[in-house]
Amino acid sequence: MDKLKLFMKASRFQVIPVMMIPIILGALGAYAWKGIFHPLLFVITLIGAGAAHLFSNMINDLWDYRNGVDVAAAINSGTISTNSGFLANGTLSEKTFAFLTWSLFSVALICGLVLGLYAGWWVLIFGGLGGLIAYFYVAPPLKFGYRGKGYSELAILLSFGILPIMGSYFVQTMELDYRALLLSLPIGLLTTLILFNHHFLHWQSDKQAGKHTLVVVWGEQRAIQFSRFLLFLAFLSLLVCVIFNVLPYYSLIALVTVIPIYKVYGMLKSENPSVAYLPLMGASLRVTVRCGSIMILTLLAHGIFQ
Repeated sequence: MDKLKLFMKASRFQVIPVMMIPIILGALGAYAWKGIFHPLLFVITLIGAGAAHLFSNMINDLWDYRNGVDVAAAINSGTISTNSGFLANGTLSEKTFAFLTWSLFSVALICGLVLGLYAGWWVLIFGGLGGLIAYFYVAPPLKFGYRGKGYSELAILLSFGILPIMGSYFVQTMELDYRALLLSLPIGLLTTLILFNHHFLHWQSDKQAGKHTLVVVWGEQRAIQFSRFLLFLAFLSLLVCVIFNVLPYYSLIALVTVIPIYKVYGMLKSENPSVAYLPLMGASLRVTVRCGSIMILTLLAHGIFQ
C-alpha cells in the first residue's frame, strides 16, 4: 500500500480526471450521435489514455529535474513546486523514477496498438502525436514547453482536448466527425487553463532555470489577462457546441461553474506572491472537473432520451 501511495504521488494521480473526462466525452459522443458504444474498447482506451497521462506527468518531472527546474524551485522560497519533488529530495532515485515512467509508456503503447489493430491507423496517429507532445514538452532537443511562444498551451489543448476526444470517438465509430472536434474545445481549453495557471506558482524559479513560460515572458499582469481570456474562450466554445447541436441545450447549466473561479480572479492584483495563486489553481481544476462532469451527464441524457 505504501508503494502504491508513493507511485500515486510520483505520478500525480489525483489529476487523472482531466484525461478521463475527454475520453468519456468522446465515447459518449459516439453513443449520443450514432447510437454506438463498445464497452471493451472504451475500457482499453481509458487505461491507455490514463497511462499516457501519468507518463506525461512523470516525464515532465524527470526532465525538469535534469534541466535544473526542480532544484531551482526547491531553493527558491518564493515559489511553490507543483511536481512530486521525489527526485529533488531523493525519495526516488532517477533510475527508479525513469523505470516507472517508461513502464507507464509501455502500458499506453500496448493499449494503443490493440486499438490500432481494431480501429485502424488513425488511432496510432492520435496516440503517436500525444506521445511525442508529452515527451518533447520538456525533453531535448525541442523542449517546446520552455520556449514561451504559446507552444505549451497549444500542446495541452491538443493532448487533453482534441486528440483524446477525437481518438476516443474514432475508436468507437471508426469515423472522423467535426462534432468531436467542437466537443473537444471546452474541456481542452479549460485543461489548458489549469496548465497556464499553475505556471504562476513557480514562475520565478522557471525564469531562473531558463524555462520561458508565457508567465515569465509576459509578466504577471498580462498573463492574468490571458488567463481570463482562456476561461472566456472555454465557455464561448461551450455555447458554440450547443448552437451546433453537439451538446443539448440544457448543457448550458455548466455555465454556472464559472462563478467560483470568476470570484478568485477578483481577488488578484497585478502582482502577487506565489501563494496567492493557490486558490486560482484549485479553482481551475474544479471548474474543469465540474464543467466536464456536467457535459458528460447531459450528453449521456441526450443519448438515452433522444
